[in-house]
Amino acid sequence: MDFTAKRVLVTAGANGIGLAIANKFRELGAAVFVTDIDPDAVEKARVNGLLAAVSDVSDEDQVRGLMNTVREEMGGLDVLVNNAGIAGPTGPLESLDAAAWKATFDVNIHGQFFCIKQALPLLREGTGASIVNLSSAAGRLGMAGRSAYSASKWAVVGLTKTLAIELGPDGIRVNAICPGAVNGPRIDAVIAAKARMLGLPADEVSALYNNQSSLGRLIEAEDIANMAVFVASDMARNVNGQALAVDGNTEKLY
Repeated sequence: MDFTAKRVLVTAGANGIGLAIANKFRELGAAVFVTDIDPDAVEKARVNGLLAAVSDVSDEDQVRGLMNTVREEMGGLDVLVNNAGIAGPTGPLESLDAAAWKATFDVNIHGQFFCIKQALPLLREGTGASIVNLSSAAGRLGMAGRSAYSASKWAVVGLTKTLAIELGPDGIRVNAICPGAVNGPRIDAVIAAKARMLGLPADEVSALYNNQSSLGRLIEAEDIANMAVFVASDMARNVNGQALAVDGNTEKLY
């Protein structure tokens, strides 16, 4: 998988899964631009040699400005990785705050819509472009207490499959990755919130999360990065409109 001369944009790419994806593309020769809402993380990414800018994907004006910056700094775009997402509120649906529900959709699905819409002129200029949307195991299974997150990630799969049809004639492939629970600070926060909701010790809930897949372990950020570079590569040139699970065969979500 050689990405020399390819230009890649990763949203929420200065931390966690996004940073792992960005670094993997860079290892394979790509010019990589990351955007993130965290200014400190963006500055650290710059120090480490990545092109980077602060941007909120839920704001279309900021996304429009981001794509102008991508054009100026990289001259175009071949791969868009829509990684930005938030966990959303935890609790029974009737207890959820409407603003928290809306914020989940603003980032997890509206952010992908804005990024794809504003990136399409750049992606259409090249040949064999690829869009990789991050969904979740929650985009194929229900998850009690996480209705906003799960609903938004199901929406990502629907968007992906529809755009694969719309953009196929342009030679642009669109796929989604559905990670299981990924090891790191974000899942720790999710587990803590779920433990509070259930009134259980955090280590008990952590054990449930570790054992929700057939393999009985959490996913690593590098596993997601490996799938992202594969599905964006020429090796996957006929993979389109797919929701690709990287979840150890998650059987039930807690």
